[in-house]
Amino acid sequence: MAWHTLDGEQVAEQLASHSQSGLAATEASRRLLRYGPNDIERAKGTSLWRMLIGQFADFMILVLIVAAIISGILGELVDTAAILVILMLNASLGVFQEYRAQRAVAALRQLAAPTARVIRDGVIGDIPATDLVAGDLVLLEAGNVVPADLRLTELTGLRLDESALTGESQPIDKRVDTLVEEDLPLGDRQNMAYKGTSVTRGRGRGLVVGTAMATELGRIATLLSHGAPAKTPLQQRLTRFGRQLALVVLAICAGVFLLGLAQGQPPLLMFLTAVTLAVAAIPEALPAVITISLALGARQLSRHRALVRRLPAVETLGSVTFICADKTGTLTENRMSLSCLYGGGRRVDHLPPDAPHQPLWAAIGRAMALNNEIQQDRGGPVGDPTELALFKAAQQGGFEKRTLLAEWPLLAELSFDAERKRMTTLHRHGTGAAAFVKGAPEAVLPVCTRMLTPEGSAPLAAEPIAAEAAQLAGEGYRVLALATQEFAHPPAEISVASLERNLTFLGLAALIDPPRPEAPRAVADCQSAGIVPVMITGDHPATARAIAGRLGLADDDAHVLTGSELAELSDADLTTRVQVTQVYARADPEQKIRIVDALQQAGEFVAMTGDGVNDAPALARANIGIAMGQRGTDVAREAAEMVLLDDNFATIVAAVREGRRIFDDIRKFIKYTMTSNSGEIWTLLLAPLLGLPIPLLPIHILWINLLTDGLPGLALTSEPAERNVMKRPPRPPSENIFAHGMWQHILWVGLLIGFLSVGAQALSVGRGDAHWQTMVFTVLVFAQLFHVLAIRSERESLLTIGLLSNLPLLAAVLVTVLAQLLVIYLPVLNPIFRTAPLPPADLVACVLLALPVLLAVELEKWLVRNGFLYGARQQSAGLR
Repeated sequence: MAWHTLDGEQVAEQLASHSQSGLAATEASRRLLRYGPNDIERAKGTSLWRMLIGQFADFMILVLIVAAIISGILGELVDTAAILVILMLNASLGVFQEYRAQRAVAALRQLAAPTARVIRDGVIGDIPATDLVAGDLVLLEAGNVVPADLRLTELTGLRLDESALTGESQPIDKRVDTLVEEDLPLGDRQNMAYKGTSVTRGRGRGLVVGTAMATELGRIATLLSHGAPAKTPLQQRLTRFGRQLALVVLAICAGVFLLGLAQGQPPLLMFLTAVTLAVAAIPEALPAVITISLALGARQLSRHRALVRRLPAVETLGSVTFICADKTGTLTENRMSLSCLYGGGRRVDHLPPDAPHQPLWAAIGRAMALNNEIQQDRGGPVGDPTELALFKAAQQGGFEKRTLLAEWPLLAELSFDAERKRMTTLHRHGTGAAAFVKGAPEAVLPVCTRMLTPEGSAPLAAEPIAAEAAQLAGEGYRVLALATQEFAHPPAEISVASLERNLTFLGLAALIDPPRPEAPRAVADCQSAGIVPVMITGDHPATARAIAGRLGLADDDAHVLTGSELAELSDADLTTRVQVTQVYARADPEQKIRIVDALQQAGEFVAMTGDGVNDAPALARANIGIAMGQRGTDVAREAAEMVLLDDNFATIVAAVREGRRIFDDIRKFIKYTMTSNSGEIWTLLLAPLLGLPIPLLPIHILWINLLTDGLPGLALTSEPAERNVMKRPPRPPSENIFAHGMWQHILWVGLLIGFLSVGAQALSVGRGDAHWQTMVFTVLVFAQLFHVLAIRSERESLLTIGLLSNLPLLAAVLVTVLAQLLVIYLPVLNPIFRTAPLPPADLVACVLLALPVLLAVELEKWLVRNGFLYGARQQSAGLR
């Protein structure tokens, strides 16, 4: 029901309650038994066992399980154990993530008020907030957390902070008037108070119209519990990769087996060779490489004040195409600040340095310092954010409230209310008194008759002042008017009629929640990286447009899509609009989800930032949710994959860079290991076709697979970012992991390695060498090591990036070389690996035969840099 469209008596009638005496205690108990406690329902959790089983449903994981079983059958128990340990590690990470996601709804429970003050049977009393029922009459005062959804019936100067629920940066002044429109956004329902929000000022009472899951907070909990999280780009690409790989491996192994039989090789040997090749072709180190890459990336991000709660989120950032950012506290500082003052016909950024000696600015400074309800405590001044902004601006201008009160002691105060839209304080001054008034310009100007100028008092010129106020409001500022009235003697009657008439207008104060200083640069960096930044806020459209202009998100004349406009769009129309809209205002939690869903339907990968309860459903639905760590709520942090510990939007740019580097390094590992496997396969295929014996034994393939692929491959995770990593567009989410020439590289470099290895075999067999198999084995190992050095960059030459820029990789190459030499020259290992010591000349020949791999890949990169291969020019020009 649209409770805000009913008056207090109608609401009481609908709820079978009373607007003054509340419910009868017996009726409240009956309703509590019938409808249950006023508590957010706990999400039905999945058991840990089911979570664990679910982690093994991925196709690539199933392929690796088969590989582990085959390794065990072949007696390679070390391989089997390694694969199973890796799989269990990944499964444990997945279970942890799923368990953490279930806690997001549970965090909502912490927002519930522990107690509530109610009137039952006409008697005021305190009860647990969980015992509230529809129809209860609740009392509110400053500092309270609203315990349920209320239709306000009485209030005095009541102001609520609803930012966690609506995204509105300013506290909302409440009123009791009936509102006409049924579909008003939450932030405009000024006669309602919602569960989980807090009272910053004043007092009031209201009838409970919603409890537990029937509240707006409960609705958000429902949104959080629906919808499975989207797969990361890496997960999607690896799923496709695993399926393609399994089919190719099966076909190749069958071919090798049949070729061997046709050549007259023993069936058992060929079966073992084919199965061993299948195990070698599957990069079982890939999950470990991914886990290590993401863990190192998460560690790196923690140094930039970003806490990663889900490892795949690190890589996801590198593929993000849209960043939807909540304005308040994310792009802005989440505090009101004085932007400018208007007085004497001109704007100034702050009080002039000599303000105490200029009558006009001295009066404005005193009004800002004295007309408020600010309290001082050990932590500094506390109070309403708008009053704090004026208080601090006055303080910086030399007007200290404590000092002024000694000369201008407070006599009386008329609190702000939504009907008058004014607040007045009366102060003694000498034998007389002075009233200071602040409020909305449209409420203050009509009770002014004169104005203070630098030349002195003058008749009020209302039109230019009203025009200036309208212009400031149009620029997104919250505008307050300041006025005063002097009395020869303190007035005998303290009332609105005596204090708020015949005022002298002083000036206008324009306030705004300012953008974070680093945010405009971060927005520009996102745009240069081909990422579209989008601002979503619960604020007024004019405020949203003003902030967007300051951030460089949109032009001054850009259209701001409001929540009401968005509600009228069909899903198809919204999918079209979201791709060209960068600023949204008055958006509610469900609409934020619609925006994320529409972008995902358009093929975009979406990051969502936020700090409030209202952001949590969209954070959970986005491809990656990013919560604020300092000002953010527990609900937002639990729903997000990453938390910015410094609430700094610029940290996202560093995270994007790290995510792109990680994906590049994972892609390099796949390129390296699949090219190595391709070389082994070509070697096994080409030798029989050329009439040569099977060149490698199963032990050779497993050794290469374990050591040569393993150590250097893992060391690729330490490769620094490419120089152009933030100057290229995000990779399309649908893009195959083998794109940009990778599959061609795997084929031709693998074929080159195969020819070089078989060439070594033919040369050695032709000379009648008994160690021909060791020659093939060694050439294959050194060819792969030259290859891993060459692919450290997709574009830059090895001479440009330098051998020492990745010391772990250099160490891995040296260790692999040493291990290979031990296999060749250590007598105890010769019978195990079926190797024989090579003469020094043959060892040098193996190195020289492998060297063309390095030279050929360097030539490929030169062609890529100059735009002759793989559409490099188009790729570099493809920024949005």
